[in-house]
Amino acid sequence: MNAIADNPTTKDRPFAWLRELGPKGRRAFFGAFGGYGLDSFDYQTLPLGLAGIIAYFGISSGQAGLLSTTTLVVSAIGGIGAGILADRIGRVRTLQLTIAMYTIFTVLCGFAPNFETLLVFRALQGLGFGGEWAAGAALVAEYAQARYRGRTVAFVQSAWAVGWGLSVIVYTVVFSIAGPDLAWRVMFWAGVLPALLVLWLRRSVEDAPQAAERRSRTRERGALLKIFRGDLARTTLFASLLATGVQGGYYTLNTWLPAYLKTTRGLSVVNTGGYLAFLICGAFAGYVCGGYLTDLLGRKKTFLLFSVLSAALIIAYVQIPAGSNGLVLVLGFPLGFSMSAIFSGFGAFLAELYPTALRGTGQGFTYNFGRAVGAVFPGLVGLMGAGGGIVLGAAGYVVAALALLGLPETRGRELLA
Repeated sequence: MNAIADNPTTKDRPFAWLRELGPKGRRAFFGAFGGYGLDSFDYQTLPLGLAGIIAYFGISSGQAGLLSTTTLVVSAIGGIGAGILADRIGRVRTLQLTIAMYTIFTVLCGFAPNFETLLVFRALQGLGFGGEWAAGAALVAEYAQARYRGRTVAFVQSAWAVGWGLSVIVYTVVFSIAGPDLAWRVMFWAGVLPALLVLWLRRSVEDAPQAAERRSRTRERGALLKIFRGDLARTTLFASLLATGVQGGYYTLNTWLPAYLKTTRGLSVVNTGGYLAFLICGAFAGYVCGGYLTDLLGRKKTFLLFSVLSAALIIAYVQIPAGSNGLVLVLGFPLGFSMSAIFSGFGAFLAELYPTALRGTGQGFTYNFGRAVGAVFPGLVGLMGAGGGIVLGAAGYVVAALALLGLPETRGRELLA
């Protein structure tokens, strides 16, 4: 047990997890938080502008689903590559590269003259989008105390809700002022914001000393193959299934909910933004509370609890009868809470499953393999129609719950050397 674990005074102090990071750790935390929040902002430009894009290019719902699926599939390639790169050149340098990548191609999406060009730009945006999480989660996990790691990395995950909320505010303003043919382009152009973060990262943030020292002493060759050897092979398989189920469920709802609220539920732009705001408030609370629960209950129990709740709430949400939009609003908060709380343990859990030299690779592969396979879910919804197809997301959480059978509990575990 370390000193912080044995000190009851320190243990009970609010935000002790942030204080114990130290100055360098706090800068790393805020860098990863900003990167993930702006990652979310840039990603959400597509779901929020999807109805306008469909109308502008005259595409089908199946083609619209392809935009989302392509982004997620390519993001898996970016995430796996960034994980390997993080083990080779460092967490911070990789973080800078991925943020720059998703910023450039998000802005270019706003200039797309046709559907095919938008598809290509969105795919390339996915390379950076997928890679940012792998580098940022490893960076913060390596600075965090073992007893606080779950909540520390969960607060980084909560940045997703912050970026999502910011994008909804921009969406509500832009679509209320600009015409639909221009508004979706403005949403993409607003994605230039992360460029400012890259400049700050270059001057202020550095890798955790132990990770930098290990990287300087050991250069792992064939890191991707090593996570499929020995005991790590089982870990990689089941962690990938866990990520597949959770992200399949999440991206199904995330991609199609704005269109569902506007078309199936008949809400206006302003009302859609209001309903999403309620969902996002639940999401932020879920990320934060989920982090504390993963340290209190353990990683596996928290995943199981929110897998069951998320599946049940998705089914309930789409079964609400027409004319009961008030109930849709109320149910949005617990739905957002559960579907976000389940992500809170990922950064800490995956970091604790892999040794330092393979941590970026292991986290990058498992999380982003799940993103790639989970991307099939929103694509299927596009073919089925957003109204009834959203319920497919519940199946993803069943997969996640079953995957836990093959994984160990890691709460309180010191990071493997």
